[in-house]
Amino acid sequence: MANSLKICLEFSGGAELLFDMVKKQDVSLPENSQPWTIKSLLVWIKDNLLKERPELFVQGDTVRPGILVLINDVDWELMGELEYQLEENDRIVFISTLHGG
Repeated sequence: MANSLKICLEFSGGAELLFDMVKKQDVSLPENSQPWTIKSLLVWIKDNLLKERPELFVQGDTVRPGILVLINDVDWELMGELEYQLEENDRIVFISTLHGG
C-alpha cells in the first residue's frame, strides 16, 4: 500500500461548525495495515479533525442520524456505507440536516 492516501473531506449544512468552520480539507491518511474504509475514516476524523461535540457528528461507530454522507457525489448507502474502501482522490462530503428550532 502507498505511504498515504489522499482524499478530500467536505463539511456543510452546519457540520462545519464542529470543525472550526473549515468546510473543505484535503487530507493524507497515514499508511494503515488494513484498507481504509469509511468506518476507519470516521475514527480518524474524530481523533484528528473534530474540534467539539463529537456526539453531534458520530454515534457509536457511524455518523449520527441526520448527517448525509456522499462518496464522490453518490449516497453512501449505494456504496456500502461503513465498509466502502477509500480510494486515492475520493471526495467524502458530510452534510448535516440537523437544525435547531
